[in-house]
Amino acid sequence: MEHLKLQIIETAVAIGIYILIKILLYKYINTLVGNSISSRKRSKIVKKGINLTTITLFLIILLSIWGVNQSELAVFIGSVLTVIGIALFAQWSILSNVTSGIILFFSHSAQLDDWITIMDKEYDIEGRISDIGLFFVTLKSKENDSIEIPNSVFLYKMIKKKKVIPEESSSPE
Repeated sequence: MEHLKLQIIETAVAIGIYILIKILLYKYINTLVGNSISSRKRSKIVKKGINLTTITLFLIILLSIWGVNQSELAVFIGSVLTVIGIALFAQWSILSNVTSGIILFFSHSAQLDDWITIMDKEYDIEGRISDIGLFFVTLKSKENDSIEIPNSVFLYKMIKKKKVIPEESSSPE
């Protein structure tokens, strides 16, 4: 019974530390971002990554508190990663879109809120970049329609950046 009480106390402490770390990291990111709209949008993606990392670490800590054997945990994690690896290997387009999303986010010349034209053989696509996600880039057209383009396609197409925002697009989102 004493061991159970200790595990419950350790779990409560772990939850408190998790919440505190998450709050502090979010405040730190918000401080770094400032008032820039494009930076705030990028901070959402960074927050998603931080959230995934902290939840993973929190779950590993909880499993160790509740006495899950580390060798069994390692076998389980290895099995899950193997299945995920096979799934990604079978779906190169998914892996390609994730990799392209990272490249677009950090080193592409087109950034959030830029007005662009994607030059294609059949027809051009024009719009404002409103989001760069893990799998898709979202454009808002002059008519305020949402256009989602896979990251890998966006990365490999020719892009023409516009210097002036079209006047028809002044409608609120």
